[in-house]
Amino acid sequence: MDISVNQASAVLREATRETIRKRSMWFLVQGALLVVAGIVAMVAPLFASTFFIVFLGWLLVIAGIGQGIGLIGATQVHYFWLQLISAVLAILVGWMLITRPEAGLLAAALLMVVYFMVDGIQRLVFALMIRPMPNWGWMLASGVTGIVLSLILAANLPGAAGWLIGVLLGIELIVVGSAMA
Repeated sequence: MDISVNQASAVLREATRETIRKRSMWFLVQGALLVVAGIVAMVAPLFASTFFIVFLGWLLVIAGIGQGIGLIGATQVHYFWLQLISAVLAILVGWMLITRPEAGLLAAALLMVVYFMVDGIQRLVFALMIRPMPNWGWMLASGVTGIVLSLILAANLPGAAGWLIGVLLGIELIVVGSAMA
């Protein structure tokens, strides 16, 4: 049986719409939590920026320790030394972010530029895919907002990275949460 691209696309769109309908309460709760987190980030942008950096640092430390523990007794594994170096670097970079979060703000700002751009494009494409559904325009607007925020952040680097990450993250969370709610 030969299915055309249009038929396959229609089936995929309908499956996506059905999944959204079934999980609408979860999307509502998730959206509300994102809006609250966004408001906190906008009220305290320097705190949000610093929290982001410190949280990233802890994730790296924990991942590096986990990777190191996984290497115990595995010296014969392919690329053991490369994996060991990776684990040590994760711990060192993570610890630097934890102890000196201000030093990581520019790197985090660059990561935010990339994240907002990619996520914005993804939401834009998703909105177009679910287009006849109610509120698809909000998803489209949230995608455009992510792209615009990415461009604003890139234009204001490095000077405003300390507070701008928190503000833009707050806006992003509010817009994405509103689109989901």
